[in-house]
Amino acid sequence: LDLDTAKQELGEFIPHVGQLSDHSIRKMAGRDLMRFKQFKKQGIPIKFGRFSQKENNQIKKNVEEFLAITGIDSPEKLLFTSRYPEEKAAISRLKAEHLFCQKLAEGIPRAWRLIYYRARKIFDPNNYKGRYTTEEKEKLKKYHALHGNDWKKISEMMSRSNLSVAMKYSEIKSPINYGPWSKEEIQKLMNAVEEVIVKRLKSENANSHSSSKKCHRSLLIDREKLFQKLPWTEIETKVGTRYWRQCKQKWTLILTNKITKGQKLYKGTKRLQASINLIKRLYEMKVEDANEINWEELTDTVGDVPGSYVQAKFYKLKVSYVPFWRTKTFSEIIDYLFEETLPELEEKL
Repeated sequence: LDLDTAKQELGEFIPHVGQLSDHSIRKMAGRDLMRFKQFKKQGIPIKFGRFSQKENNQIKKNVEEFLAITGIDSPEKLLFTSRYPEEKAAISRLKAEHLFCQKLAEGIPRAWRLIYYRARKIFDPNNYKGRYTTEEKEKLKKYHALHGNDWKKISEMMSRSNLSVAMKYSEIKSPINYGPWSKEEIQKLMNAVEEVIVKRLKSENANSHSSSKKCHRSLLIDREKLFQKLPWTEIETKVGTRYWRQCKQKWTLILTNKITKGQKLYKGTKRLQASINLIKRLYEMKVEDANEINWEELTDTVGDVPGSYVQAKFYKLKVSYVPFWRTKTFSEIIDYLFEETLPELEEKL
């Protein structure tokens, strides 16, 4: 396909395709477009966001089957071939002969690149090594000073995954404040969010008839734009004194206070009633995995709030009321909340 046709056809499945590089669009057209069309025929939408447990299991199944077909003896050799220079040529040949790209993505309605990154995260033995020691943090700072954002090189030097060292450096690269937010920090956060949203809007409207010369203050921003995924590491850099997750949590609170005009949604009987409503709705949904939930659809159980606020309240419920919740599946957590916690909350109310 020529580039314009590829953009047009992919646009049906990937809303943000206009923000991708030409190289990425060409790759996606080759690897994904036919798959996307096949999923469409089956009535299966293309998914984004966190991978569900069902998808993780499918990736593991695909990898195990490919290993059985080719005789490659470990997922690490398959997904991190460069770590084995003596076997690299033979492994690469087997991957090409047996259509590795096609096999890895089998049964998963997502872009191949995202599936590949997820597989690497699942099977990287360097990915789950616990907390960083003080010595490791100092090494990470030193290696970054020497090699910049070459996370592949740094990960090899530290025997940690690429993602792990990149995220940890993001957390420790500047003095992080863990106390209450100052007025200056809040203003920096709001300015940073405004900048990235306006930048996104201008990019989306670049090919439209609307004038791009308007002052950005006059742009009308749909409320949904304020809830959409934002580049939090970029916002973190602009704020300077807070880790990206702190920025995200604070922005959710700011939005909630603006929308609710500062009403205390989680106080007294309102808190109890909202918790009861949320537990009942989650139980009625009969969902097997939290990643299948659209939290925006549950906002009416609490009030006029962002979906992320509802998700945070569910997290508090399970942590507060469900013993050993880390060892339970999502459906087991919901069953416990419905059978054990709900009667208690209704009695209190």
